[in-house]
Amino acid sequence: MKKALSILALFLSGICIYAQGVQFKDEGPKKFEYKYKNGDSYRILSTVVEDVYYNGYKHHSSEILNRVSVNISSADEKAGTGVHNGKFMTSEKSVLTGYNVNKTFSYGEEYDSVFTRDKFGVYTISDEYFMPVVRDVPVFLDKEVKVGEEWFYEGHEAHDLRRTFDLKGPYKVPFNAHYKYLGVTEQNGKKLDVFQVYYELSFTVKSKNLRTADENPETTTGFSSQLIFWDNEKGAIDNYKESFKIEIITNMGNVLTFAGTAHAEVTDFVRTSTQENLDDAKKKIEDLGLENVNVTATDKGLTLSIENIQFEPDSDVLLASEKRKLDKLSDILKDYPSNDLLITGHCALRGTVESRQKLSEERASSVADYLVKIGVKDKYHIFTKGRGAEEPIASNATEAGRSKNRRVEITILEK
Repeated sequence: MKKALSILALFLSGICIYAQGVQFKDEGPKKFEYKYKNGDSYRILSTVVEDVYYNGYKHHSSEILNRVSVNISSADEKAGTGVHNGKFMTSEKSVLTGYNVNKTFSYGEEYDSVFTRDKFGVYTISDEYFMPVVRDVPVFLDKEVKVGEEWFYEGHEAHDLRRTFDLKGPYKVPFNAHYKYLGVTEQNGKKLDVFQVYYELSFTVKSKNLRTADENPETTTGFSSQLIFWDNEKGAIDNYKESFKIEIITNMGNVLTFAGTAHAEVTDFVRTSTQENLDDAKKKIEDLGLENVNVTATDKGLTLSIENIQFEPDSDVLLASEKRKLDKLSDILKDYPSNDLLITGHCALRGTVESRQKLSEERASSVADYLVKIGVKDKYHIFTKGRGAEEPIASNATEAGRSKNRRVEITILEK
């Protein structure tokens, strides 16, 4: 009983913190439904800050960035369903891997997921997909809801434990979510409906499903406390805030604990690689008098390539001339306030594969950090990637070719 009261206290405390200063209006009963149309697209960017414990001792702290881009297809407006074609990317910074709160995030591995969601929010998804983790939240009633009204709906979390426990499929933990409609609030010039969501985890794997020769998750407990801000005109989530705790006890008695907070923003898909945007960027580059800068439309968005970018010898320290070039390019980048940036570093064919990869990553980070410093984006909307000498655009047999290959690409992401 004491444990239940403690969890409830955490839940109420978290909701009070999130709702502090928020004023709610009662606009009468409303019906809430997801709205899907063919061709619709959206982007979700969630940030998780968590502490990880092993057998009661703190192992590390992490900041995790999840970027999701989704396109809607096969939408049936009459039935209220839509197929979501998602591309997920996760990037993590932790104390054990040189975590620096001021550094931008590297662009992690991408993987796909396809699922159907109905107008109430219920998922249909194959076990071949590990994302999204939380499924069937929020789920709405098939009727109008009054302020203060509460309801329950079952859902589950699907965790990817392939690396931790070598599990081949999603590790599913069921829950029964408790909902409460709080009313309407104003946020960033938008009128949003607000819902309080809370669920507890309490799940034990049947012994016959465990691989007895290996360590496996056996019991999972925890909770999630969320405040969801809903755009009823769009029929979609605008943003949410969450506090959580998950504890996994293995069949060998080891305890893994994850505790922290998360918040997410949902934005509309903004296409950048149009002919109009391409022509406009080319003209601005010409007007700014920028040399060795080219722009192309790629499958990820609009890419600005800075060839022969100058750093101090064999380092990632930008020369003053290149900083001035980035200052000018920022005029173009700021034309896309809702789009994330991907900074990709490339090297000429010199040194070892490992040294080239490391240098290309460091130089991409240097450019990204400078763009954050001059206010183009914050660190949560810029990602970096190093490609070494794997993607040359000219021959490495000549100095002219090598100078072209020593480049940094800035992609204004549209996905």
